[in-house]
Amino acid sequence: MEGSGGFGWMTLVWVGVLLVALLAAHWGAEQFSSPLKKLRKQWGFSVAAGGAFVGLAAASPEIGINTSSALRGSADIGLGVTLGSNILAIPLMVTAAYLATRKADIPDHQGHERHRREHLLAVDPSAVTVQALPYLAIVALFAILTLPAPWRGLQSVDGWIMLGAYAVYLAQALIRGREKGEKVEWQTKEVLLATGGVAALAVGTYFAVRATENIATAFGLSKIVAGLFITTPVAALPEVFATWNVTRSGQVTSGVTSVMGDHAVTLTIALLPLALVGMPVSNLLLFSVNVAFVALMPILYAAFIHWSGRGEHGFRRWHVFAFIGTYALYMLLIIFWVQPFGGGQGGGQ
Repeated sequence: MEGSGGFGWMTLVWVGVLLVALLAAHWGAEQFSSPLKKLRKQWGFSVAAGGAFVGLAAASPEIGINTSSALRGSADIGLGVTLGSNILAIPLMVTAAYLATRKADIPDHQGHERHRREHLLAVDPSAVTVQALPYLAIVALFAILTLPAPWRGLQSVDGWIMLGAYAVYLAQALIRGREKGEKVEWQTKEVLLATGGVAALAVGTYFAVRATENIATAFGLSKIVAGLFITTPVAALPEVFATWNVTRSGQVTSGVTSVMGDHAVTLTIALLPLALVGMPVSNLLLFSVNVAFVALMPILYAAFIHWSGRGEHGFRRWHVFAFIGTYALYMLLIIFWVQPFGGGQGGGQ
């Protein structure tokens, strides 16, 4: 399948650029997240509540991609990454965390050996009420603002409404999850690294958008499809490794709840650049299927944690397979029903 650019060595170069650019963006996000994690401890926010706060850093690559794509006139790439990341991330992160906890010894994780025998990834139930349910409210608001015919797509007013929704989401999470603060020490090196991280984010996300544009042209794909199925999976890889490491360190709840804070940012703050330039929806079927699965993933997430059985909360082995199966169903619907590949369709070009 070839577009006007044809598939050749230059396409491989742009694939390499995409990988390096997204790695740089995620490195920048990690440097930016360290100060936020310290602030969470200093201000006394719980792990579950702090996920909504630290999610600002975790979602910063998506914010950068949306800003760059809006400035370059490729807003469809940003929309594709926004929708794709909110569908793919939950199955990926839960699977990574579950596999990470199959290790025989996880430090500072009470009852781990029993949980391992029972095939349970134990999670603090507050993750449902503090993060998952409020995030679902954000998804519902997003659907209401973008799907009905009279105001379909993203307009500037939608961006400001979603920004206000994130402010409410963050406030409720932090207020409900407040604990006693800890004393932390700040170092000049951390501040410098955070500053460098912001610069890496800006440069990395700009080149990620440029690379996606060129890869889409080479394969004859619409920009939204390229964002959904090329940029999104590559961008998710560093987060998978981060979830694996955080979970293995004993911070199991943090490892699987930070994804909610990340998603809340991608559907609110990260949408503002796209809304300011205007984002029409020309392929309603593609957009609608994606919004449906954006909602379905956190519904399953909340339901599995709350009703995991035996008086405990978290994800069991069959939940992991259910997430994988749900994503497989999504791909089947996209490929055989929506059929957006190679047809130049998408969210508007």
